[in-house]
Amino acid sequence: MEKKDLERVQTYMRRLFTNTQLRVVARPKKKDSAEVYLGDEFIGVLFEDKEDGELSYNFQMAILDTDLED
Repeated sequence: MEKKDLERVQTYMRRLFTNTQLRVVARPKKKDSAEVYLGDEFIGVLFEDKEDGELSYNFQMAILDTDLED
C-alpha cells in the first residue's frame, strides 16, 4: 500500500472509532496490506482489495477467548 493510502485509511479509522491512538503501518514484505495498532498493541490487518477497477479496504481483527476474560 502506498503511504498516501495508509494515511487516508488511518485518518478514516481514527475518525470512525474516535481514537487518535490507531495507527496503520506498512508491512515490510507485503504490498497489499498493512498492520493496525492501537497504541503499541497490534490489533489487526488491513487488506487492500482491487477488483473490477474498484478499490476497497478490509480490516480483519481476531478476538481471542483469552482476551475476553473478566
